[in-house]
Amino acid sequence: MHKIDNMKIAVLTSKESWFVPYSERFVASLKSKGLEADLFFSHKQIDGSYQIVFMLSYFKITSEAFLENHKHNLVVHESDLPSGKGWAPLFWQVIEGKNKIPVVLFEAGSGVDDGDIFIKDHIELEGHELHDGIRKKQGLKTIEMCKYFIKNYENMSATPQNGHESKYAKRTAKDSELDVNKSLSDQFDLLRTVNNDDFPAFFNHGKHKYILKIFKAESH
Repeated sequence: MHKIDNMKIAVLTSKESWFVPYSERFVASLKSKGLEADLFFSHKQIDGSYQIVFMLSYFKITSEAFLENHKHNLVVHESDLPSGKGWAPLFWQVIEGKNKIPVVLFEAGSGVDDGDIFIKDHIELEGHELHDGIRKKQGLKTIEMCKYFIKNYENMSATPQNGHESKYAKRTAKDSELDVNKSLSDQFDLLRTVNNDDFPAFFNHGKHKYILKIFKAESH
């Protein structure tokens, strides 16, 4: 019997997050392997009997007392920490023109994205994916890294973050604004990141605001 077999695993995700279907799939996969795992939408529901908590796309702040109540509190973040701390690092890097996005699985600490790192990997984009396609690759990579941690738990070790620290700001609807003086080609990476429903692309012209929605045509 492996050490991980005796541990209870909690997967914590915000109920309004895009990641919920991936969390459900992850928990189902763990249960199919005979592990004791449960999905939660509030950290207040997780008691000290859970040794491992995967905090995946969870938007609320947890206390230091909560973190101390579990052996591991694990987060997946799409940057090469400590570079790229903060909000929406994946989409900010796409806007910067990057298609190879670093991803780390790390131990949550008392500060923002400051814990020791267990796994480093990356998401490989081809440059044509739009918002939902990018999210799909993010979701699948997140689950893959969490499964790797569990499978290789007895050989896992963490290393402190090292390097230049930088932070991304929280994205708002304003960040989907297009510049009418630039070409669509120049702004295509921004268009790839907009959400047609929640924060669609828009531009202002004259005294009016115009909204653009982007879809990829089906290949024939």
